[in-house]
Order: sequence, then C-alpha cells, then structure tokens
Amino acid sequence: MSEVIKARGKMNNSFDPQSAEKLEPVTRKMVEQRARLLGPSYRLFYSEPVDFVRGEGVKLWDSHGNEYLDAYNNVVSVGHGHPKVVEAISEQMKTLCTHTRYLHPNILEYAEALRPTFGGTIGDTGHTIFTCTGSEANDLALRIAKHHTGKQGVIVTSEAYHGNSDATAAFSPSLGEYSPLGTWVRRVPAPDSYRIDPANLGQWLADHVQAKIDDLERHGDGLAAFVVDSLFTSDGIYSHPVDVLKPVIDVVHKAGGLFVADEVQSGFARTGDKMWGYQRHGIDPDIITMGKPMGNGYPVAGIGVRHDVVDEFGRDMRYFNTFGGNTVAMAAARAVLSVIKEEGLQENAARVGKVLLDGLNSIAKESAIVGDVRGAGLYIGVEIVRDKASKEADKARAAAIVGEMRNRRVLISATGFNGNVLKIRPPLVFSAADAERFLEVIRSVLKTV
Repeated sequence: MSEVIKARGKMNNSFDPQSAEKLEPVTRKMVEQRARLLGPSYRLFYSEPVDFVRGEGVKLWDSHGNEYLDAYNNVVSVGHGHPKVVEAISEQMKTLCTHTRYLHPNILEYAEALRPTFGGTIGDTGHTIFTCTGSEANDLALRIAKHHTGKQGVIVTSEAYHGNSDATAAFSPSLGEYSPLGTWVRRVPAPDSYRIDPANLGQWLADHVQAKIDDLERHGDGLAAFVVDSLFTSDGIYSHPVDVLKPVIDVVHKAGGLFVADEVQSGFARTGDKMWGYQRHGIDPDIITMGKPMGNGYPVAGIGVRHDVVDEFGRDMRYFNTFGGNTVAMAAARAVLSVIKEEGLQENAARVGKVLLDGLNSIAKESAIVGDVRGAGLYIGVEIVRDKASKEADKARAAAIVGEMRNRRVLISATGFNGNVLKIRPPLVFSAADAERFLEVIRSVLKTV
C-alpha cells in the first residue's frame, strides 16, 4: 500500500509577529507586551489580532465596543457567560472547593447523569475519571491502554491533534514538523470524502490501519490504541459517511488494541444528531475522552472507560488529579449538561446546522472556489480550492476569507493540512437568525476575496 500522507504543517490562521509594526499603536503595544511577558510559544489568531473584553451568548465585544458574531468558539458551548453556569460555579466556590479524596455528592450526581449518555458498554457498566484538560484525558487514556494491552503502539490520523503534554504531543502530528512524533506512533490518512469514493472509505481506512498495525508488530511495539476524533476536525472535517469507523474498530480489536474515541471536538451534542460523535458511526469504543465544552470555559475534562479495561490499572496504578473532579469543576459540568438538556441544544444544533449547511451548499453552487461543504450539526467545514476541476487546495484564499470575515466581525478559522478548510463551530445556542447573518456575510466575502 502506498504512503499518501504529506509532511506536517503549522498552525493555521496565526498572527505573524514580524508584522507587529503594521498594527495600530494600542494593539501593537499589547502584542509587544505579550511577547515580552509570555514569550514566543503562545500564538494569536488573525493578521490583525482582536482584544475582546466581554462576551454574551454568541456575541463578543472588543475594547472599542464593536460587536462580533462568534461562529468559532466551541469551548463556551452553551454560550458566553451563561447565567446558570456562572451561578453554579460562583455558589459552589463560595461553599466548598476541594478534591476527590473527600466524599462529595457533586461528582457522583454528575457521573450518574453523564454515564448513560455514552450508550453501549461504557454507558451500562463503565466508569468516569475526571481531569482538567483534554490533553490530560488523552494522556490518561494512553496510560490505561498501554497498561491494559501491554503494548506501546498508537495509530492516529495524519493531521490529528490530541493534546500538548509530552505524551500526547507525541501523537499529535498537527503540532508541526518540530514537534517530533514518538517512535511508537504511526499515522494513517484521513478519510477524505471529497477526493475518495465515499462508498469505499471504511475498508480503505481499515486497510491503512492494518498496514500500520503490521508495521508496529514488526518493530516490537504492537498496538495499544487507535485514537481518533470522529469528525476528523484537524484533518479537514470529514463528517460523512458515518460507517467509516466500523471496519476500523474490528481491525483494532483483532490486533488486541483499544479504540479510543477522542470526543473533545465532536462530543456534547455538537453534531446535532447524536450526543457523541462516535455514536454516529454505530460503534462501541473502549475509552471515550472529553474536554473543551464540558465546563463552558471552566477547566473540566475526563474519560469514560470500560470496567474491564480500567480495573487492573486502577488496582495497580491509582489515579489522582488535584483539580480534576473538584467540587467547583463538577458544579460547572453539571450545569452545562443540564443546560444542554433543558434548552434542547442538541436539537438546536441539528436545526440550525441544517440552515447553515443548506445555505452554504447553495452558496457553493454559485462560487467557483467552494469545492466542498461538509459537516454535522454545528461543526462545518468549507473547502476552498483554486478550481473545482482540479480540487487543488487554496490556502491563501482561505486565509483571506477568514481575515475578511474577521474584518466584518464574524469569527471563524481554518483547518486541515493545507489550511484551506474554513472551520465553523459556533456555540450551541447559535440561532437561525445568527445563521442567516453568518450566511449573508460569507456570501458577500466570497464574492470579494
């Protein structure tokens, strides 16, 4: 089987510090102060960074009082400053903030509410373990997988991102060429439904995974885990077909490995049709990792895991996280889950997502540079190409679109190896009216860039 993975890229939609002198004085001063105090590791969005001072619902305001439509930030999944989440955090912080080595009902009540949403084996008899970040969750999943299988190898997709700890960065190729992958890591190409016949994608991906398993076996690592974001968001957002992962999980289990569903991006009702992205593929994972939207901005993350997978690890290793699962974190997470259910945000994601997808598909018919529109619920990718015949990626045009959308006060970003896929993932409270405003702006922008 021929290798089709390209070299790794760098962060999309990032500010170039070398252009700081072009910024207006106040912004330039803040950028320079940031560089002096925080160093070079942090990145800013946009060729002209934005300084936000307030947020509410799906709106953000900068220091000049300008209002922006947020069609990008999925961390605040139930909206910026949602009063129920704010109140829950505030009240719990005033009452008690302590860790999981003391008994407290918060963590139990949340776990009782969360576990059934997983369905399958984990939903029936599995366990939840809480961390602070998705990186920690994936780090823990890897530790458990290696302990359970006695193997070391990990397989991910070609532009995957699974975290920024030493262990998770080692299987996050999207971090770039200077962030080395582990010798025990193998990459497979993402299921590019735009360029490959969707009817064959499941077996095509399974064949690639099998080839990498064979290679790991030859090198003495074996397969501990296949880790995947079921929307393939860093690879370019490939939401369909939804039978791609079934053949893969069979291959993984046959090799004695675990299937880890990284739901940091696709979980918590984001796709509209299901609570969790992996459920769209009809599979039963061994470990589920969660993060980003779990606390609506408060650091909450964790894993769901099969009992038989974590049982021996728990006896041999134990796990404790000073802040993971603390009383305030659980109050935030409980409030978020309640809001998703009470406000019907999964249904809203499906309904408003359809408005966006229908509108974008209509725009695509008129545009020579929109090659493909794909997505589920409120996670959508729009592929920008030089022309529809060649399907050649146009990173520069995509960057120009993202920048001009920002200039017109609508926030999106870009993703994929070539940075040519517009990434649209607003808070789950995005309304049909918000969608229409978004479509009006992007239609105009596409005619001018």
